[in-house]
Amino acid sequence: MPAERRRAGTPRPEKTCPVCQRPFQWRKKWERNWEQVRYCSDACRRGTPR
Repeated sequence: MPAERRRAGTPRPEKTCPVCQRPFQWRKKWERNWEQVRYCSDACRRGTPR
């Protein structure tokens, strides 16, 4: 299942982190598993408060 191609100037997909409630955008390293990405960072994944 290839990742969707995006044109320059179009907005990137965005999600909200369940820990810090901040929005975060799609990143190239998450291209293959964007559907499984839940947290914006390793700190939020561990539950460490900011």
